[in-house]
Amino acid sequence: MSVFLLLFIIMPILEMTILIKVGTVIGALNTVGLVLLTAVVGAWLLRQQGLATLLRANQRLNSGELPAQEVAEGLILAIGGALLLTPGFVTDTIGLLCLVPGTRHWLAGQALKRMVVSGQARSFHFTAGGRDPFGGKGPFGPQSPFDRHGPFNHDPSGRDDDVIEGEYRDETDRGNDRIEKK
Repeated sequence: MSVFLLLFIIMPILEMTILIKVGTVIGALNTVGLVLLTAVVGAWLLRQQGLATLLRANQRLNSGELPAQEVAEGLILAIGGALLLTPGFVTDTIGLLCLVPGTRHWLAGQALKRMVVSGQARSFHFTAGGRDPFGGKGPFGPQSPFDRHGPFNHDPSGRDDDVIEGEYRDETDRGNDRIEKK
């Protein structure tokens, strides 16, 4: 039996047992209020931590680095947010641990250590009026918008060339380009 199937069987039973025990101690209405409070606090914390992670990822991208740590943290934040929205105290505890920066950084580091990148690196480029890089089998199907005769590349003149017309203005400051000799 897989671990996830076991979790889907055991977790609801565990959550119901704890909810019943807490409900007998503090009352049913207080238990429901506490579960709702953890969801609201979790949503606020998820928003705060998610924005901070997004800003760090953006800074790393702007500096030319891959934001692998931030992507892993974003995934952990999403899992933590989903766990916080699931009613129950065990899932709320695990969700809050996913949102706390210290444990989230550690979990992301552990995930990145175990991550294996495999496969062949591939790249493609677009040319003006060029063919679909996916060969008609990509996400846009046989009538790709990138196709020469697709909806975004219609040329009413009937020409079949790759000419892009446009204008440019040279805004180079020539005064700063010179090296002064002393």
